[in-house]
Amino acid sequence: MDVKDYLDPAQEKMQMAVDYLDEALAHIRAGKANPKILDGIRVEYYGSAMPVAQVANVSVPDARTIVITPWEKAMFKEIEKAIINSELGITPENNGEVIRLAIPPLTEERRKALVKQSKAEAEQAKVSVRNARRDAIDGLKKAIKQGLSEDAEKDAETQAQKLHDKYLKKIDELFAAKEKEILTV
Repeated sequence: MDVKDYLDPAQEKMQMAVDYLDEALAHIRAGKANPKILDGIRVEYYGSAMPVAQVANVSVPDARTIVITPWEKAMFKEIEKAIINSELGITPENNGEVIRLAIPPLTEERRKALVKQSKAEAEQAKVSVRNARRDAIDGLKKAIKQGLSEDAEKDAETQAQKLHDKYLKKIDELFAAKEKEILTV
């Protein structure tokens, strides 16, 4: 039995939790134009639901505007309808050539709600990291019965705790950065 058999999967799960949090936070609108807020919006394209970025060019000319240039004229109505029906809360402007999304400044109340949402995402990631640590430690305790020495098990538990602390610190840093971005007017 090797302690790496328990620590490596735990570290992998912890890294996945951090990566997922990073992705989830990128989708939370922070008052600045970010093309990732469109990732969850699907449009009907030749019978299948496609992300907006796969049927149009999405660009950010300035901090408060997203410009969508559909590759086909027929997609204007589909994209507009998908954006209106989404939870973005932004009304698209269509001039026949491009669709513009003007990102409104956030109200104080909305900022607090977004921080709360970000905190919930961070907490979820922390729970995943703790679960990965617990699984590793449980596996190590069972490995003692299969011949792993208690000293090796204790050392591995310490390593699992260090991994846990390292990934919780990363999660806190990601959340702090997102909170600062949301609260910056």
